[in-house]
Amino acid sequence: MSLSVLDWLVLIAYLVGMLWLGVWFRRRSTGSTEEYFASGRRATWWLAGTSMVATTFAADTPLWVNGTVYTQGVAGNWLWWSFLPSGMMTVFLFARLWRRSGLLTDVAFAELRYAGRPAAFLRGFRALYLGLLMNCLILGWVTKAMSGILAVALGVSPGQALALCIFFLIPFTGLYVSLGGLWGVLWTDLVQFVLMMVVVVGVAWAAVDATGGLSALLAKLQQMRSAQGDAAGDVVAFFPDFSAGWTAEMLWTLPALTFLMHIAVQWWAAWYPGAEPGGGGYIAQRIFATRDERHGLLSVLWFNIAHYALRPWPWILTALATVVLYPGLSRAEAEVAYMRVAMDHLPAAARGLLLAGFVAAFSSTVSTHLNWGSSYIVSDFYRRFLRREASEAHYVRVSQLVTVLLVIVTGGVAAQLASVGAGWQFVLEIGAGTGAVYLLRWYWWRINAWSEIVAMVTALLVALLLKFVSPFQGTGALLFAKHVLATVAVTTVAWLAATLLTRPEPQPVLLQFYRRVRPDVRGWQPIAALAGDVSPTCDLGHNLLSWLLGTAMVYATLFGVGKLCLGQPAEGGLLLLSAAVFAALLYRHLSIRLQDMPPRNFTPG
Repeated sequence: MSLSVLDWLVLIAYLVGMLWLGVWFRRRSTGSTEEYFASGRRATWWLAGTSMVATTFAADTPLWVNGTVYTQGVAGNWLWWSFLPSGMMTVFLFARLWRRSGLLTDVAFAELRYAGRPAAFLRGFRALYLGLLMNCLILGWVTKAMSGILAVALGVSPGQALALCIFFLIPFTGLYVSLGGLWGVLWTDLVQFVLMMVVVVGVAWAAVDATGGLSALLAKLQQMRSAQGDAAGDVVAFFPDFSAGWTAEMLWTLPALTFLMHIAVQWWAAWYPGAEPGGGGYIAQRIFATRDERHGLLSVLWFNIAHYALRPWPWILTALATVVLYPGLSRAEAEVAYMRVAMDHLPAAARGLLLAGFVAAFSSTVSTHLNWGSSYIVSDFYRRFLRREASEAHYVRVSQLVTVLLVIVTGGVAAQLASVGAGWQFVLEIGAGTGAVYLLRWYWWRINAWSEIVAMVTALLVALLLKFVSPFQGTGALLFAKHVLATVAVTTVAWLAATLLTRPEPQPVLLQFYRRVRPDVRGWQPIAALAGDVSPTCDLGHNLLSWLLGTAMVYATLFGVGKLCLGQPAEGGLLLLSAAVFAALLYRHLSIRLQDMPPRNFTPG
C-alpha cells in the first residue's frame, strides 16, 4: 500500500515519542545496574503489569491467532489459554517469594538456593542459554513476523522488509532501551499497549463490518459448516469436538490428546517465556522492579486478567471474519491474511496508525527482551565470572554494549529462521518437563542444583532426539502433543532420580534461603527446625484457594466476553456474573493476605 503524508507523520511522531521517553529516563536509569535493570525497585503494580501485557503482545501474536482460529477454530487457542493456571500460580504462590528474594535477575536464584560449583555453573549456563540463545531465538521469530507484516503492508520483497527490521527497527528500539533502561521500557510499553489495542479493535470492527455485521458473520460461518458436512467442526466453539466419546482410542488422537496435554500437563510442565511455571524471565524482572510484595502480587494479577480475559477477542473476531472473507487459505496464508483484512477494509486514513500499532507491538517485545537478555549476560555472567569489582558506571556501559550485541545477533537469527511457528514450537518442546522443578524448588528443600541441570539437559536432548527419530505417528498438533508428553515423562523421571541420588544442598545455604524467602514450612521441616528465630509460614492452602478462585474468575471472564462478542448475551451475562462472584470471593480472601504485606523495599546488603 502507499502511505500518505499523514501516514508518515503518524509513524514519525510515534518513533520520536519513543526516543524521547528513552532520553527522558536516561539520567534515572544509568546510575546503577539496579536502576537500569529493575527501575530502582520503585515501579507501581499497574505500570509493571501493563508492561508484561505489552511484552506478550508481539507483532506475531495477532497473525498466529488468525492462523490458528482459521485452521483449528476458536478452540485452537487452548495452546496458550492453558497457561492461565501457571500464571495464576505465579500470582499467589510465587510473586511474594520472588520479591522477598531481593534478586536482580531470576537466574541469580541459582546461587541463592544452591551452593558450590553446580550452582555457579547453573547460573552462568542459564545466563548465556536464556539471555543469548533463547532470547535471540524469540527475537528472531518476532522479527520474522514483523518482516512479513511490512512486506504485505508496504508492498516490498520479504528480503527488503527483513532488512528494514534488522537495520532500522531493531537498532532504533535498542537505542531507546540502552538510553532509558527498564524505566524507559516500562513507560514505552504503556504507550505501546494503548496504541496496539486501538489498532486491533479497529481492525476487528472493520473485519466484522465487511462480512455484513456480527449476525451475518455467524450465519455465514454456519452455512460454511453445513456445506462441508458432518466432518466440519464448529469454528466458534470454545472447546474441541468430543462427540466421538471418551474411548481409549480417542484419547490418543486429535483433538482429545492435544486438549488434555494443554490443560493437564503443559501449564505446569513446560517452560515458555512469559508463562514459566513459578514465574521467571521478564515476569520475575517486573516483580523485582515493583515497590514491595503487594505491588509485585498485584502486577502479575493484572497481567493475567488483561492477557487472558480482555485482549484475545479482537484478534479472534478478525480471524472469524477472515474465514468468511478469504476461504480456502493454507495456515501460512491465513496468518498473513490478518494484514489483508486490515489493508482491504480499514479506511485509508488509518494506514499510518495501523503500521504504528504493529511497530509498537514489535518494539514492546524487542525492548523487553533486549533489556532482560542483557541483564542476564551482564549481571549473571560478566559481573559474576569475568569482572567482579568494577564500578556501577562500568557495568551500565557494558549493559549498553551488550544490548547492541543482542541487536546484531537477533538480525542474524531472523535472517536464518525458516518460520515463526517453527521457532515457537521448538521453544516449547525443549522446555517440556522442566516446569515441575521450577515449582518445587521453592516448596521442597530436597531440590538441588543437579535437579535443574538434569531437567534442562534431558529436556533438550529428548526434544532434539524426537526431532530426528520420532517413534510416533501423526502430523502437526497431534505429533507435537505426543512429543511434549514423551519429553515430560522422560525428563521428570530423570530429574527426580538425580534429586534422590545426589546430596541435598548444605544446611547453611538452605537456612539462609529459608530465612530470607520464608516459604511454606511444610516442605522445609528439617530446615525450619534449625531456624527457630523465623516464624513458620503456613499459607500454602490459603494461596491454593486464591489460585483456584483467580483461575475460575479469569476463565469465566474470558468466555463471558466471548459469548457477548458472538451474540449470546444470556450466556455471556451469566458467565460474567459468575466471574464477578469469583472476583468478590477472591477480593475478600486476598484482602486478608494483603494486610499482612506492609510496604517494604527489601534489597539485600
